Amino acid sequence: MMLYVALKYLHVIGAAVLLGTGAGIAFFMLRAHLTGEAAVIAAVARIVVLADFLFTATAVVAQTRTGIALAEQARCSHNES
Repeated sequence: MMLYVALKYLHVIGAAVLLGTGAGIAFFMLRAHLTGEAAVIAAVARIVVLADFLFTATAVVAQTRTGIALAEQARCSHNES
């Protein structure tokens, strides 16, 4: 039961990271585009790509792995309806 709770905690943290980084990245890209300055947009885009790689991609991998592990802990079949 303790493993299930730990996996669920990590899954929720991963979801929060996905939501937070997604919203933050979208906000900063929108603000950069609203300036209309190509140099600003390019600079922000470089940072956004790095943040996406570091945080969002990592959270997606964590979500997938913890989701599968949670399903296995709950003894759910991948083919169940």
